[in-house]
Amino acid sequence: MSKRGFSKNKTLDSILNVEMVKQKKPEEIKQIWRQYFSAEDTVYAVIPGKTFDLMWKRAQNCPSFLFALPRKEGYEFFVGQWSGTELHFTSLINIQSQGEAATSQLILYHYPEFQEDKGIVLMTAEMDSSFLNVPEAQCLASQVQLFYATDRQETYGLVEAFNHQPDQFKYMSVITELEQSRLGQELKPEQDPPMPTA
Repeated sequence: MSKRGFSKNKTLDSILNVEMVKQKKPEEIKQIWRQYFSAEDTVYAVIPGKTFDLMWKRAQNCPSFLFALPRKEGYEFFVGQWSGTELHFTSLINIQSQGEAATSQLILYHYPEFQEDKGIVLMTAEMDSSFLNVPEAQCLASQVQLFYATDRQETYGLVEAFNHQPDQFKYMSVITELEQSRLGQELKPEQDPPMPTA
């Protein structure tokens, strides 16, 4: 999957002065990260180190997954593919029509530079805004923790099935998990109340 239109080698140093920030406490780093991105139209997070450890370990074993994004008419599926600490999301329709030439619509960048000393991993993203808006990108980003950092074996079992037993994988189970978690609920249009009957 290609990165057309995205930064090449988006390092943490290209965002902030790592040497200066290294001296700060974890809470201060979180604050700096949030302040920096609060004015940007993008997705960002501070992930606890232990949570990232679990996600990372599982990503080594299961480097891709099918995520569902609520749309006005049902759901659109995105394949998330780990490449190092980057997670690339590409719509399934694009993959089916363009194969390996399909470009990513969203890339999550995880920065573990402060994980050992400060117990946090910084995350930010770049997205194709002609394809996704920030709440949609946030919904996909939140699903990474839902599926890769869960304590529920049934939930992570979907990731394992997608990677190792594709014939056992049921994409409707992804939608069920998503609905139970209530992630992305705000992206679905409000249901019209039933009309009163006379």
